[in-house]
Amino acid sequence: MRNNFVKKLVTAGLMLALCMVLPFLTGQVPQVGSMLLPMHLPVLLCGYLCGAPWAAAVGAVAPLLRFVLFGMPPIFPTGVSMAFELAAYGLVVGLVWPRVRSNGVRGVYMALLPAMVAGRLVWGAVQFVLLGLGGTGFTLQMFLAGAVLNAVPGIVLQLVLVPLLVSVLQKARVTA
Repeated sequence: MRNNFVKKLVTAGLMLALCMVLPFLTGQVPQVGSMLLPMHLPVLLCGYLCGAPWAAAVGAVAPLLRFVLFGMPPIFPTGVSMAFELAAYGLVVGLVWPRVRSNGVRGVYMALLPAMVAGRLVWGAVQFVLLGLGGTGFTLQMFLAGAVLNAVPGIVLQLVLVPLLVSVLQKARVTA
């Protein structure tokens, strides 16, 4: 029991560290980072590896910690809405994965797709509230641009890379 807790703690810490480091690969061009969504990958993997509470915590903390340490992403509204979005990613993957993991790669997608949808809907809801409070408003066009159109490369990356990484980790007997 104690070994499992320590394993999840270390793995979650590693995923949080990846959330801090991966954006440096795209950080020189902020538009590329917002298209490739580098912080999303470790949070999604954390859901597969550690479960819902750990992944939700990593997702909630990652953008806020990255802002404190490096000043990016801007805290309002981007960092706050990302914290909710990434927490939703981790929570949904972590809740669904244990129920579908016996389905192999299909099960990976059965956990990944609802998490991606839930995260984007949560992001949109938080943006709507935050921008509404700020007086600027949040339109359907802004949601579609931010959650879907501008994120297509990151969405494709997630759909390709996450199942591949989970499959590799399963073969290495690393996943939960």
